[in-house]
Amino acid sequence: MVLGKDSKALKEKRTLSVQTISGTGGIRLAAEFMCQHLQRRTVFVPNPTWENHMKIFKQAGFKHIKQYKYWNAKKRKLDMSSILRELSEAPEGAVVLMHASAHNPTGMDPSKAQWHQIAELIKQRRLFPFFDCAYQGFASGDIESDAFAIRHFVDAGLETILVQSFAKNMGLYNERVGNLVVVLNDKQQLPAVASQFTILVRINYSNPPAFGSRVVHKVLSVEQNRKEWEQTVCMMASRVKDMRKQLADKLKQLDTPGTWDHIVQQTGMFSYTGLTPKHVQKLKDDKHIYMLSSGRANICGLTTKNVDYVAKSISEVVKELGATADADSECDS
Repeated sequence: MVLGKDSKALKEKRTLSVQTISGTGGIRLAAEFMCQHLQRRTVFVPNPTWENHMKIFKQAGFKHIKQYKYWNAKKRKLDMSSILRELSEAPEGAVVLMHASAHNPTGMDPSKAQWHQIAELIKQRRLFPFFDCAYQGFASGDIESDAFAIRHFVDAGLETILVQSFAKNMGLYNERVGNLVVVLNDKQQLPAVASQFTILVRINYSNPPAFGSRVVHKVLSVEQNRKEWEQTVCMMASRVKDMRKQLADKLKQLDTPGTWDHIVQQTGMFSYTGLTPKHVQKLKDDKHIYMLSSGRANICGLTTKNVDYVAKSISEVVKELGATADADSECDS
């Protein structure tokens, strides 16, 4: 699902998979392995990112948790020049955490050309790529397209570790189903890597629950089930895209101060709206509309029945309190 059926790494048997306690457990497992066995102590995470990333790496033993600027808050877009500049200054061997698709919290992903640039830089600087793949299918609506970044890095000959979560794209939140994948260049190293992960799993949670993974297996291994599932993922992603468009269009129709095209340009569940903490607080107190203080909104909460009210409320609050944020945003939860 993540590497592709034609993956050279799979055909050459250079991969290892480990079932994990969803994505969070997978990230913790990977962080412990990289710290204890690869002797990595420095990790670079995007700013902003999922807040738990930094906490997990700290608990796993990483000493230097750095941020590379990812988001240009003023222009409401990816800050590609900062990404390349700051990663070019990272020390050799540092781990670089990246979101495979539907970046949380900004919803803005690099283009294919930009992923090529990032991969080339990481290869030249001898950094170690680590992917958090929590939303495969939620960005474009296509499972294959959302795996582009990971597959490109693997095809470029980079060793990597990635973690998949099935909480969102299969609705298996409470079942805690995840998968950690290691891609090596030398398959002779696989037994040693497998043994170390087995030890870490035994220490941390002994073995993962079976029920959720059996659901995933039944969906992915039966062609009819997989097609139906992929159609529903596409349906969900299309609905979210439509809600983005409706919200942005209505904000423009209401002559809401500021620019709102970024809402449509972003993908996945979340939008970095650009609203300030003051805007968010007033929306909460006066309109009963809830989002994080950073302005990150869950677009999945929008429906055809409430989008008019949400747009009208945002417009009123922005007109009353003034323009949206133009300062750099900090890491989000």
